[in-house]
Amino acid sequence: MMKLDYTTIKTPAYLYNLDVLRQTLKVLKTEAEHYAYHIHYALKANNNEKILEEIADAGLGADCVSGNEIKEALKRGFRAEAIAFAGVGKTDEEINFALDQGIFSFNCESLPEIEVINELASKKNTKASIALRINPNVDANTHKYITTGIEENKFGINLWEIDSILDRMDNMKNVELNGLHFHIGSQITDLDTFKNLCNRINQIQEKFYARQIIVNHINVGGGLGIEYYDPDNELIPDFKSYFKIFHDFLELRPKQQLHFELGRSIVGQMGSLLSKVIYVKKGSVKDFLIIDAAMTDLIRPALYQAYHKIENLSSQSTQAVKYDVVGPVCESSDIFAKSLALPSSKRGDYILIRSVGAYGQVMASNYNMRDAAQVVFIE
Repeated sequence: MMKLDYTTIKTPAYLYNLDVLRQTLKVLKTEAEHYAYHIHYALKANNNEKILEEIADAGLGADCVSGNEIKEALKRGFRAEAIAFAGVGKTDEEINFALDQGIFSFNCESLPEIEVINELASKKNTKASIALRINPNVDANTHKYITTGIEENKFGINLWEIDSILDRMDNMKNVELNGLHFHIGSQITDLDTFKNLCNRINQIQEKFYARQIIVNHINVGGGLGIEYYDPDNELIPDFKSYFKIFHDFLELRPKQQLHFELGRSIVGQMGSLLSKVIYVKKGSVKDFLIIDAAMTDLIRPALYQAYHKIENLSSQSTQAVKYDVVGPVCESSDIFAKSLALPSSKRGDYILIRSVGAYGQVMASNYNMRDAAQVVFIE
């Protein structure tokens, strides 16, 4: 994947390839600008300060799900008027801060939230720009923990609630309905899923149009997946086909803007996790490759049973051996792969876990009082 003297790096370490990030941003911007689409980067994917500065310098907006993410976005150069604030549990403190900054939009997920925003905006004698996050009841066909767009999920306003919420909003003078927001899930690789979302949004827009409401913008969230199994074959996601789906199937009203909130697809492939073999443990049923990276550095396999490609960078062996690749944390779930065929490995070998630019460092913990993995930038 990269030319690097990994023997000089203290492991475990996140390796961030800034060239891959910049190439991804270039392709993303080119394809989005073809349709005049607006992109907000989802900070929850990776909030490393240098990465945020690179993305802000590229001119993207920000998608934030906490007050601290808004603060960090502003600190790293994102414009307040390009910040969308999502999340089901915005606190009064976070709302007040966002109001003071004059952000682009509050993506609102319930009537109680809208009422609180209206009340807090009234106290400041200002008006909050809001978008209603609608739960479109579209199955993203992805892992149940990262599906967000069906009725059993905690996210969004259900279709049957819309009329009553709009009725209540008629008496709210300090919120202004400017958009509709949708997000159905994450790591979606079947583009037909987004076609289904477009068709549902078209139906929902008709419901608003019947009430003589045409919002300024539609926000379709993110969710575009990346290639975890063969990352070198698709380092940059197929943004062209992704955006074309929305151009072909989403029926925007005149002058309506289309916004996206992409995270994983922007930063996922630029990151790897470098680790070192501590021990090779022979077992009666299987062999274990015990490495110095752990679920504290990359929780996705433990939390989502997610696959990440794993490579032995230093073995010269031509013999393949099946290993359970595990970390040192005292949890049976601290497993990166089971029965994985790798070149015969030994203590001291360097192991690279691919595609960890998204939801790697940002979800790290110090469980077992482990030190944080260092960050190494590659250009």
